[in-house]
Formats: sequence, structure tokens, C-alpha cells
Amino acid sequence: MIARGGGTVEMQKLFYGLLLLALCGCDRDGGVKLPREVKALAQLGETVMRQLEGASGQAAGPVGGQQGKVVLSALVRGDKAVGHRDFNGAKRVLPKVFAGMQEDFYCGCAYEGKAVDWLSCGYVPRKNPERARRIEWEHVVPAWVLGHQRQCWQQGGRKNCSSNDEVYRLAEGDLNNLVPAVGEVNADRSNLSYGAWAKQPTRIYGQCGTVVDFAGKRVQPREEVRGRAARITLYMHQRYGLNMSRQDRQLMCAWARQYPVDGWETRRNARIVSLQGEGNFLVSQPARLADVCG
Repeated sequence: MIARGGGTVEMQKLFYGLLLLALCGCDRDGGVKLPREVKALAQLGETVMRQLEGASGQAAGPVGGQQGKVVLSALVRGDKAVGHRDFNGAKRVLPKVFAGMQEDFYCGCAYEGKAVDWLSCGYVPRKNPERARRIEWEHVVPAWVLGHQRQCWQQGGRKNCSSNDEVYRLAEGDLNNLVPAVGEVNADRSNLSYGAWAKQPTRIYGQCGTVVDFAGKRVQPREEVRGRAARITLYMHQRYGLNMSRQDRQLMCAWARQYPVDGWETRRNARIVSLQGEGNFLVSQPARLADVCG
């Protein structure tokens, strides 16, 4: 349990920091090889440190555009480790996150493995039936938004960021930002911003409620997931100090208020915490929306 008093938190951070230095130092210096159980303890210590950083308010910059220091943590590997992963590592554990919840984010289509059941949601491909047959892992906050302003992107695009930028790798693999989506819709959404412009828009994927305005460069997600999308978006911008336009911020805050946290989010968040050690605070502590949106 993390105490909220500033002095207590600082003392805890100091204790766990010294513990981590001792444990990691032995192994890295080559003098003493630590057994698996001790390394697991070190990983747990890193998770606690991240939580303490969050408790002392140092986790990220505000959504309104002021950049804050991103709290970095060592990426983990393997299905049983607890901590942040890169995108490839995240994709390997995401089936665990959505076990028993196999429904695509944008259209509500059931899926098994990577195969989409069109009949379950009345899906009709718009243009690309081959890609529409498979589930892909969609970044709610697009990878382009996460990285395009970073030096790594300007010097080699997403591939370069995925290989060489610690902050980008942390954000790209954040389980909180990843959801299953029909591949065709994922491709059409690309890096377009969310918007809302019609009560009953002309549907472009059969009965799917999500629509894409290609000319206007915007996406209107189905009503059932707008609150979920908003809380994910606000979390990611807060956690990684990303810039957000005033208009987008107002829309995300409005959706987050209009569509409260639901059972899907709560269940998913608990699983993410068990795998990553860090969930979405706007799901576990809905009252903190006021801190983000005013």
C-alpha cells in the first residue's frame, strides 16, 4: 500500500531505490549472479518505484501541452514478468488481457485468434476484405502521435524510434493504449483524430457504428467506446507529456464525463496492472478526471 504523505513517499522511494541499486549492481558488475527469485524481487521493486512516482505527482506533464519528465522503466520480456514491454512484447501478452472479451473495439465484432466474425456484427468490408478478416492491435493514440515530434522519428521514422528511443518504446508498447480492431478499420483510421459530427452518420462498414471522414481527416468512433477512447487518450497524453489541441482536449473530456467507466474498462485495467504494473488512473480513480480536465 502506498502512503500519500509526501515525506513517507520520499522515504519509501529512497528505500526501494537503494534496494534496487544493491540488487541490480551485484548482477551487472559481474561479481555475483543473482538467482531468478531475487531478480523477480528487483522487478517488483521497479514496479513499486513507478507507483511511488505516480503518488508523488512526477509521472508526466499535463494534457494541456506543457511537457513533463516521463518516468522511464526498464522494459521486461516474457509472459510472466511484470512491467512495461516494447510493442512486440506487448502483442504477445495482449491475448491474455482480452481473454473472454474478444470483441473488436470499433465495430463490436467477435473474433477468435486473429479471425474476425463478420456475421456477429454485420460487418461489410469497405474496400479491403483481406485485411478486414483479421484482428490487429490498434494504438488508440496513434504511433505517429507518440513519435512524430521526436528526433528519432525525424531521423528514421517509426522503425528508428522503435529501435533507439526509450520513451517511444515505452509508449508504443503501453498496454493501456492497445485494443483489438478489424484490420481494415485500423488501416482506415491510420493517425486520424477522433471527432463527432453526426448523430446518425452514413455507415461505411455495414452495421459498424464507427465511421471515417477521409476528406475531413477524422474518425467518429461508435458511441459505446467513446468514453473508453477518451480515457485512454487522456491517460496517454498525461503519462507521456504529449501535446493535445484545445479542441481535442475539450472533446475527450466531454466524452469521459458523458460515458462513465464501465465493466469492460475495469476488467481490462485489472489485467493490465497484473501484467504491466501500471494501469490507467482514470479508470481506477475516476475522480481524478477533474485533475486532468478541470
